[in-house]
Amino acid sequence: MRSTNPFALWRWEDLFQNFDNFSSGFLRTLQIAILALALSLVIGVIIGILSTAQNGILRSIARVYVEVFQNIPLVIQIFFMYNGLAMAGLVLSVFMIGVVGIGLYHGAYIGEVVRAGILSIPKGQQEAAYSQGFNYTQTMYYIILPQMVKSILPPLTNQAVNLIKNTSVLAIIAGADLMYAADSYASSSLNYGPSYVMAGLLYFLLCFPLATFSRKYEEKLKKNDSMVVDIPEVME
Repeated sequence: MRSTNPFALWRWEDLFQNFDNFSSGFLRTLQIAILALALSLVIGVIIGILSTAQNGILRSIARVYVEVFQNIPLVIQIFFMYNGLAMAGLVLSVFMIGVVGIGLYHGAYIGEVVRAGILSIPKGQQEAAYSQGFNYTQTMYYIILPQMVKSILPPLTNQAVNLIKNTSVLAIIAGADLMYAADSYASSSLNYGPSYVMAGLLYFLLCFPLATFSRKYEEKLKKNDSMVVDIPEVME
C-alpha cells in the first residue's frame, strides 16, 4: 500500500514521469517574462522621460499612467484584458495578454525607476547642456540617460525578478505558464506537495541569479560611492 505522506517517494517518481508539463510551463514563463520585460523597459523609459519633461501636460499623462497601473492589482488588469476586452470584441490570446498585461503593469514601475534615475543627475548638467545648444531630446540622449543607467541597474534588476514572479498570475486564465502547469498537475494527481515544491524551485532558478546580481552590483556601487536610486514598491 502506498504511503499517504504528501512528500512520499512515489509522488516524486510520478512527478518526474510527468515532468514535460513543468518543462513546457517553465519555457512558457520564460518566453512571457522576456517579452514582457522588453515591453516594460520601452514603456518605462518613455514614461520616465515624460515624467521629467518641462511640459506639464506630458508630465500629467505620465503621472496618470503610473497611478492607474500601480494602484489597480495586476490580477484585475489581467481579468479585464481576458474578459472585458473579449466582451468588447477584442479577443487576445492568453500569451498576448500575459506579455502586454504584465509589460504595461511593470512599465509603470520601471517608469518610476527611470524618473528617479533622471532626477538623480545634478540639474547643473542639464543647464550646461542647454547652454551648449543641446535641446531636451539631445540632452537626455547624450548626457542624462547614459549616466543614469549604472545607478538604476540594481532596481531594474529587482523589477525583472518581480516581473518573473508575477507571471504566475496568468494561472488564473489558464496561461499555460509554470504556475498553471503546477496547478493542473496537482489537481489531477493530488500530488500537491511535490508539485508546488518543484514550481518553487523552478521560479527560484529564474529569480535567484538576477537577485544575487542586483545585490552584488548595488554593494559594488555603494563601495564606489555611486548613487543608487530608490526602488518603488511592487506586487510580490
